[in-house]
Amino acid sequence: GMHDGSVMGIPYFNCAAAKGIFAQPAQLFPSGATTPEASVPGAGNTVVPMAAAILAAEQRHVTLPSKKQTSDGFISTGQEVEWVGKKGIVRYIGDVKFAPGEWVGLELTEGKGVHDGSVMGISYFDCKAAKGVFAPAQLLANDMLLDSATVAAPVSAKSSVPRVVAVRAAEDQRHATFPSKERTVDSSFSLGQQVEWSGKKGIVRYIGDVSFAAGEWVGLELTDAKGMHDGSVMGIPYFECPVAKGVFALPAQLSAAPTATKEAFEHDRVMTPV
Repeated sequence: GMHDGSVMGIPYFNCAAAKGIFAQPAQLFPSGATTPEASVPGAGNTVVPMAAAILAAEQRHVTLPSKKQTSDGFISTGQEVEWVGKKGIVRYIGDVKFAPGEWVGLELTEGKGVHDGSVMGISYFDCKAAKGVFAPAQLLANDMLLDSATVAAPVSAKSSVPRVVAVRAAEDQRHATFPSKERTVDSSFSLGQQVEWSGKKGIVRYIGDVSFAAGEWVGLELTDAKGMHDGSVMGIPYFECPVAKGVFALPAQLSAAPTATKEAFEHDRVMTPV
């Protein structure tokens, strides 16, 4: 499977590690039941049970069709690009199930990625495990962008995204993270605050919108437990923290960590040997 029932720090159910997956209802059928029939791609008009069709698709490594270029015309499949300082090859361009808008799937040639081209059970492209990432085109850079002297002009008539955005992704320390709010909407939590999430202590490192879900989310760096990432999710760097120390949670899932009182502090200071 892909996870233990928790995705992006949200526990939906419990199971053994790497045994959980999510699927759409149309992809499922009751165990032992008579399965619907489907035609296998590339097998003429041969009709076989749906389970066999799925197996055949898996054996043929069927992936979703990709565009040849991004809508602005600056990124193409098979092209070498750079993302947050890491080189990769474009393997997929198009829509995704986990976020709105146009995304680019990369196979990293240096550095560690996140997946093998499949996200949430959907296969977009094929690459080695932990070599695949997704990123918006604006966060990528290629030779055409880097060699361009005019950075303020629009990329093309099809797009109003300034070329400078893409150039900055390559030139301005590409480890820069998304801007964060100082406080949550209800002012319950603020950047740098110590909080608790599911019994685990952490520090608030990001507050704001995310690409993988609607609403306001809080990014945490856990201080006493294992997390899920390093502050980047689906190729988007929201904040920085050590590997497997980052999680995202909804504000309603958090509570302020208890702080030491002045009396407790004075007691510890007196009792501590000098």
